[in-house]
Amino acid sequence: MTELYGAIEAGGTKFVCAVGSNPEDLTEVRFSTTSPSEALARAIAFFDSYRGRLAGLGVGSFGPIDLDRASPRYGYITSTPKPGWSNTDVVGTLANALDIPVAFDTDVNAAALAEGRWGAGVGLTDFIYLTIGTGIGGGVICNGRVVHGMMHPELGHSFLAKHPEDTYRGRCPFHGDACFEGLAAGPAIEERWQKAGIDLVEDHPAWALQAHYVAQALVNFICTLSPQKIILGGGVMEQQHLLSRVKAKTHQLLNGYIQAEPLLSDIDSYIVVPDLGNQAGVLGGFVLAEALLGIDER
Repeated sequence: MTELYGAIEAGGTKFVCAVGSNPEDLTEVRFSTTSPSEALARAIAFFDSYRGRLAGLGVGSFGPIDLDRASPRYGYITSTPKPGWSNTDVVGTLANALDIPVAFDTDVNAAALAEGRWGAGVGLTDFIYLTIGTGIGGGVICNGRVVHGMMHPELGHSFLAKHPEDTYRGRCPFHGDACFEGLAAGPAIEERWQKAGIDLVEDHPAWALQAHYVAQALVNFICTLSPQKIILGGGVMEQQHLLSRVKAKTHQLLNGYIQAEPLLSDIDSYIVVPDLGNQAGVLGGFVLAEALLGIDER
């Protein structure tokens, strides 16, 4: 019998809580990411109605987070740019309230795992899931496993060369205008142009600049991580015209250096959007819970 799991995508803008086991078996609720006490209390209230029926809970959270099980701050959100959320004990709060095992990873790692199980990463051993929205983060799958290392990759805080015509001071509270997130996350677009990205017309100069920064980051990731595919999610990438700009700019910046398929002839199948849409993160919670419990239902 298929186990029933709980899952949380703890994003910088919204929480998504779900119960189920796969994309066809999913009951979810979404609400704004307010204060830690309020958001976690709402999550606990949702799962309380399933008390005694859940095998485990998988949480994919915005970061940075502490994934070292030997650390006294394991399960915490640590030095996040999200106001009010630094040093929040996510795992401890949920595990104590719900009395079930809680798996924990980044929201982008969870999304990458879900896309690898059911979506655009099926059949691949090495790929990147990148989200560009309220913040920027990336999950890296290498040899079929999520990359952790010292903590977890922070692709959104990779340093980029600033466009010479860009006078924006940057949004990142840690790196200003030096990093990817500081230059290209949703709030940076809005602050730079004094208008949300969704309200900018397709031929606005914002999009050429945005494509420049996204493509520059992708070239760095292609040259260092050599992924078989790059999956671009997040609210900013919901602008359909932006995806084609990013592909064209990435091809231009690579300038023929990487002589590998599909970069040479089929970049449309190399840089893609998530097959699972905005459910990738929460579905990844099911995969995390399975792994914690030593279950693999593929």
